[in-house]
Amino acid sequence: MRKILIPTDFSENAMNALRYAVEFFKYERCDFFILHAYADEVYNHNTLVSRKIFNELKEKIHKNSDLALEKVFSEIKSISPNPQHEFKLLPMFGSLIDEANDLVDKENIDILVMGTRGETDDRKLTFGSNTLQVLKYVKCPLLVIPSDCSYNPPKNILFPTNYQLPFKRRELKLFSTLTKSFRSVINFFYISDFEKLSIRQEDNKYFLKESLSHAELKFHQEAAEDLTHAINLFIKSNEIDFLVMVNSRRSYLENLLDQSTIDKIGLRIKIPFLAMQNLQRY
Repeated sequence: MRKILIPTDFSENAMNALRYAVEFFKYERCDFFILHAYADEVYNHNTLVSRKIFNELKEKIHKNSDLALEKVFSEIKSISPNPQHEFKLLPMFGSLIDEANDLVDKENIDILVMGTRGETDDRKLTFGSNTLQVLKYVKCPLLVIPSDCSYNPPKNILFPTNYQLPFKRRELKLFSTLTKSFRSVINFFYISDFEKLSIRQEDNKYFLKESLSHAELKFHQEAAEDLTHAINLFIKSNEIDFLVMVNSRRSYLENLLDQSTIDKIGLRIKIPFLAMQNLQRY
């Protein structure tokens, strides 16, 4: 049974991510946890002048959240009435990060799915603030769906890696299951001036091969000064339709997330993007 957490702010971007998720996991038995964390809606409201008004507003927003989640559920069931999928609707008074992390721990969530942008939908940005916060602080693999991305089975996957990270078996098993369902080609992309791998790198590369033995694997190496430019060029030149990166301390992805936005560096992600979280966040 796959457990999938999908935060929503009831935007079209969030709905698009949910539609993608039910298609992406249509061959698996899944529990979908649809979360709306609404504390900010209460605290940021301009009518808060007393505790009584606060409590009334909190109750009102909770009821509105309940109704909106039921509407989302009705829509997704009409689009994809899959008997293998169960849905749990969760209106919660709390912050998105805290509630998501609590659910990941409590329910043993396998993966989160969310859109690149939320209700504000700033098209100048690749990722909205909520998505960046989840990428940085929620200890669970995250599948990010661009706002204008409709579902297509991932056939040509790019996985940039330096083979230095100690991959988690559980996350590679998740990745293995997904790629097996779609018979995907996985392109490992190592950017380095040095052709010879260290013993650690050789062992990690072998572990990848063993963990993904069912899939067609291709290994690429390139010398490049600008990692972002090399990744963007590889995506364009090889018709990549799905990107995988690993997030951990001192990883390339963490370096990207430490910037004010990913857009500042120029990593323009227009395809589904799976971020695997290899180490606990602090």
